[in-house]
Amino acid sequence: MSVPETRIGITLQRGGEELGLLKVGDRFTLRLVSPDSQFPPELARLKHQSLPQSQLIEVLVEPDSLNSAMSIARSLDLVAFASHVYQLENNPETLIYLTDELTVQFAPAIEEKERETLTQPYHLHGLEPLDTIDNAFIYQLTNQTPENPIKLANRLAAKPDILTAEANIIVRQESFYQPQDDFYSAQWYLNHNGGSHLSRNSHIDCEKAWDITTGDRQIIIAITDDAIDINHPDFQGNGKIVHPKDFRDNDFSPLPTNSQESHGTACAGIALAEENGSGIVGVAPQCALMPLRTTGYLDDRSIEKLFNWAMSQGASVISCSWGAAIVHFPLSLRQKAILQKVATQGRNGKGCVIVFAAGNANRPVQGTIYERSWPDNLLQGPTEWLSGFAAHPDVITVSACTSLGKKAAYSNWGSHISLCAPSNNAPPGMWFQQRGYLQTAPRINTALPGKTIFTTDQLGQLGYDPGNFTRNFGGTSSACPVVAGVAALVLSVNPELTAQEVKQLLQDTADKIVDRDPDPQLGLQLGTYDRNGHSQWFGYGKVNAYKAVQTAKAKTQPPPPQTLEQENTNAIAIPDNELSGVRSTIQITESEKIRDLQIQLEIDHDFLGDIEVNLYSPQGEKILLQNRSLGSLTQLKQNYTVKNTPLLQRLFEQSSAGKWQLQVIDSVAGDTGTLKQWRLRITV
Repeated sequence: MSVPETRIGITLQRGGEELGLLKVGDRFTLRLVSPDSQFPPELARLKHQSLPQSQLIEVLVEPDSLNSAMSIARSLDLVAFASHVYQLENNPETLIYLTDELTVQFAPAIEEKERETLTQPYHLHGLEPLDTIDNAFIYQLTNQTPENPIKLANRLAAKPDILTAEANIIVRQESFYQPQDDFYSAQWYLNHNGGSHLSRNSHIDCEKAWDITTGDRQIIIAITDDAIDINHPDFQGNGKIVHPKDFRDNDFSPLPTNSQESHGTACAGIALAEENGSGIVGVAPQCALMPLRTTGYLDDRSIEKLFNWAMSQGASVISCSWGAAIVHFPLSLRQKAILQKVATQGRNGKGCVIVFAAGNANRPVQGTIYERSWPDNLLQGPTEWLSGFAAHPDVITVSACTSLGKKAAYSNWGSHISLCAPSNNAPPGMWFQQRGYLQTAPRINTALPGKTIFTTDQLGQLGYDPGNFTRNFGGTSSACPVVAGVAALVLSVNPELTAQEVKQLLQDTADKIVDRDPDPQLGLQLGTYDRNGHSQWFGYGKVNAYKAVQTAKAKTQPPPPQTLEQENTNAIAIPDNELSGVRSTIQITESEKIRDLQIQLEIDHDFLGDIEVNLYSPQGEKILLQNRSLGSLTQLKQNYTVKNTPLLQRLFEQSSAGKWQLQVIDSVAGDTGTLKQWRLRITV
């Protein structure tokens, strides 16, 4: 391809495309002859910094002195290379730095001596062949090279014997995704870089997960709770709220009716508050919210109605930060059955992911504790604890850990714990007292360090705190929607996973946090792992959003490739010295996205050096397959692939359907030939 001379210094060859550049006026780069050399004293007054791993030094200048500073740099023996810094025309915030390397792919017939002839005028030093690409090599500019690599790439790419020429550029790696919402910095449990009461890696690594996905509106999280303030700004957005239901008042407005109904709003914000530039951001901000206000009772019919609604309306994940308000609560047959049904038959047979909070009594989900020291002997002696919902084998049961990577003092525990997630630290029974479940609990008289959870609250003065947010949420109630949000991210990249596969994946990718300290209330030490990798305090570990999403994406199985293949065997004479040439057509009827394609071609000609061959896609895009580089050869039997013809990659993701044309042009008078046949093989 030929770039106009006026654009030759500001056009970047990249992956078969030509990208427009702008020169940056306040900086340039240089590379010293020796990495150990001191920065040139002639430029010492200028601010400068090294670009890691590149041996380049970025030098900042006033715009009116850029050219003079670069001239000084280029005149110094210490300096091996100096270059402008660029920006993309369509993305001006991205800086592009040039190295002194150039990648060149030659036509298949070009041998070593011809390669040397082509590159010698530019005084390029051959570094190494490119193993993965046929007849491609990496070159390095020398101090005798007359132009920068952008210009050289354009000049080389215009030569008929060169298929591709690209400058090696450096672009700063983008930081892990960080939302711009006002209070995001307070959401330590999503991501943090350390600080007061923050141990290393006590967050869930959300920013790296968000580099892969922030969720998908097709993935719906049902928040089942006391009420959800769906008027909150962090729950707005096109398609954000779907299929709301109030089972208490039997209508479709699950709004709070008093100041005590703030729990569900807080849980919903943790899981999926919208990223909108203000407020907070949820674990899965782009997922949809199904707000479900429960009756407040756990009778069979209420539970059946709740879970049947969530399943029938397309919930992918169901988050339940609640349990029975009694010490021992086995599930009824119907309750067991509805949970099993939803977990195995929801999502068209893949199962809804059901997440339950473990509870906040510092007691086993199922097990016996010898109780004592309860005021008024409320509980005493051997006491069997059971949270039937959290003990169900088809749910994900979540305990709580703190910002210091320790067990939250209140968190329930035991063999049924699947995972833990970050939350606050507080005395056992705290949330029972607030929600009227238990009147009191044995006291803890020691300080309990750890940060609290910042999340959404009822609007105005009605919630936990004045305003629209609360800084003091916690309990396994907040750990549960963290895991629900991560499960939604997992399904956003791989919706074909079953509910049990999601559970297993979250467990397999969890971080094995360890707490060897005794529990301050019961004196137990259950913060390590057994031979199966399970801890009674932490389950299989602290949920890790990035590892989970990365693993889920790797498990996606694209449909097996199919091949569409057609040929045209009608021989056609190639007009001599006619620039319009001759065209041969193949019609493809199947409309599929192109994943790969090959062109097999057979031509007889008295002098193939006269011949140029182009492929035209059904969309009219022209791809040069063969330029006039075949010299005195008379027979061409060639298979053109992405490997030897990178420009074919431009057609990937386009539709295969339509009229494909092969154009053969004989540009010089005197020799004639025939297009004998050609074959098109498309992988979809």
